[in-house]
Amino acid sequence: MPSETEPPERNLKQIRTLLWILVALTAVGAAALLLIPRLTEAKPAVVTTMTAPANLGGPFTLTDADGKRFSSAALAGKPYAMFFGFTRCGDVCPITLGRLVKLRQQAGGADKFAIVFVTIDPEHDGPKEVGQFATAFHSPIIGLTGSPAEIDQVKKQFRIFGQPSRHPMPGMEMEHTATVLLFGADGKLAATIAPDEPDRTALDKLRRVTA
Repeated sequence: MPSETEPPERNLKQIRTLLWILVALTAVGAAALLLIPRLTEAKPAVVTTMTAPANLGGPFTLTDADGKRFSSAALAGKPYAMFFGFTRCGDVCPITLGRLVKLRQQAGGADKFAIVFVTIDPEHDGPKEVGQFATAFHSPIIGLTGSPAEIDQVKKQFRIFGQPSRHPMPGMEMEHTATVLLFGADGKLAATIAPDEPDRTALDKLRRVTA
């Protein structure tokens, strides 16, 4: 007969079970602490790259700020940066073009490469509008427009998204691709500049393209 100080057998079993559970949890926790650093070390860095499609771009003819026809042949043999936007754009377009002008100066000046601005809103942006918009940056920028059919064709050639915004607000009437396309002297896409890309990396790309 068990003494009054001895715990019942059922209590001993419960205590043993709890102890084994604690031991198991401790082992799992220790294994996890050892495994997490290995997983972290093994995880590769995420690098986003763009493979230039062979069929991006191509010859085009649009209308410049003087109302004259402008052929892409005029860009042959010289690197250029191409950006699609619209003149009533509230921030993205003026910020991007202003940034390109600044980076071009840092890369060596206006002789290093041309900046081409193509409107995606030909119904509102005629030669006068693209001309005034381009001259506002006080640095040579080629402003181009055209008929809706011509602009649609160029957008297709350069894989540019652009359409009226679902929630139009002043300066935000259009949704469009905000990436800058960089072309080498051979006319082939050499690199792109994203809106949120640091100036340092963007400048490195421009220097490589213009080298």
